[in-house]
Amino acid sequence: MTVAIDRATGKRRGDRAPRPGTGRRLRNGLQKHWYAYAMIAPVVLVLGVLVGYPLARGFYLTLTDADSLNSARTIGVHHIDATYRFIGLDNYRDILFGPTAYDRFWSHFLWTVLWTAACVTLHYTIGLGLALMLAQKLRGRTLYRLLLVLPWAVPTFVTVFSWRIVLADSGALNQLLGALRLPQPQWLEDTFWQRFAAVMVNTWCGVPFMMLSLLGGLQSIDASLYEAAEMDGASAWQRFRHVTLPGLRSVSSTVVLLGVIWTFNQFVIIFLLFGRNSAPDAQILVTWAYQLGFGQQPRDFAQSAAYGVLLLSILTVFTSFYFRWLKRNDQLAV
Repeated sequence: MTVAIDRATGKRRGDRAPRPGTGRRLRNGLQKHWYAYAMIAPVVLVLGVLVGYPLARGFYLTLTDADSLNSARTIGVHHIDATYRFIGLDNYRDILFGPTAYDRFWSHFLWTVLWTAACVTLHYTIGLGLALMLAQKLRGRTLYRLLLVLPWAVPTFVTVFSWRIVLADSGALNQLLGALRLPQPQWLEDTFWQRFAAVMVNTWCGVPFMMLSLLGGLQSIDASLYEAAEMDGASAWQRFRHVTLPGLRSVSSTVVLLGVIWTFNQFVIIFLLFGRNSAPDAQILVTWAYQLGFGQQPRDFAQSAAYGVLLLSILTVFTSFYFRWLKRNDQLAV
């Protein structure tokens, strides 16, 4: 094989030019796209102040023994300096492997996973069923859509407080069960029924978003695919399995991921339904972290921040594996 060499430079013809260094590439990119950088600079600055700094500060607190007794504070005209110490990874070690690890972390972690799986499953299945119903040509379909969106449109605190009234010992639900001579659970006192009520209320609040998202996905599926499947003699189940579900794959993957993230961090419903100090066994990780940081004395800022970092890590790992799983399934489908 003959290799042509440029006599002037001594380089072989066809060789690629050496790749410029990182600094040179950054300068070239800045010169070429300076307008775009100028447009996003305010957003980056705001995110850095509102998200970046608190995140970095919170991570630093996880490496200390900071609490409400040794943190900097001002009492009247007197300022007391912080006296907390740097202790490395001791907070993470205590949370994950300490003598109270199961009672304080693992039990709440298992319940959080179960809570998330149950809620997202109910959100998706009920939302998909309602979306399929609303996609049909029904009389009064617009009214049905409006009524089904109301639980999502009403402010969450109004919805949860309304459910607290309904689920009280003498509330409407227990009165109805008593009239039917059925058992009347202690929805807000017994651990099992507390968890059941939390899933029920979260399902009520979360189904409308899933329904609207899936309804939009259904309307984007080409109607000719259903006509072709029907002409080939496909049953309703076969059309749903081979046309509807594949057509909703992209929408479903997005809303399920959002549902997992939102439900895993769903603070409002648990907190408003049970209050700050009640229902300890119904607390998920995010509400338990709040309890450690603001619901006890002394307030344990370091461990509360460590819970936040663990939550972020868990969701980051889940999202990474979820995207890999989706990518592998897409490759197999092709």
